Amino acid sequence: MSILIKPIITEKATADSELRNCYTFEVNTKANKIEIKNAVEAAYGVSVEKVRTINIRPDRNTKYTKTGIQHGKTNAKKKALVQLAEGEMIDLYSNM
Repeated sequence: MSILIKPIITEKATADSELRNCYTFEVNTKANKIEIKNAVEAAYGVSVEKVRTINIRPDRNTKYTKTGIQHGKTNAKKKALVQLAEGEMIDLYSNM
C-alpha cells in the first residue's frame, strides 16, 4: 500500500509551504496520521511535527440525455497537511 500518492501544488499550498512550512499531499484514503508521518519522513528525510488530514467526499452529478438520466460520481480523496519542524524544508521541484 503506497501511502503518499502525490504532492499537491496549487497557489494556496505553495503559499502555505512558504509562510508556514506546511506541505500538502494527496494520500491513500485508508492511511492514518502516524503512517503518513512515517512515509513523509522516510521519503524526504525531514522531521514532521504535525499532520492534519481532510477527507474529500465524492462529487455526484446527473445528466439528462436522450437515452435517459445518467448518474455519476467522482472518487473520494484524502489530503494531508504536513507541518515540518523549524528549519526543515522539502524541495518538491527537484524531481521534475
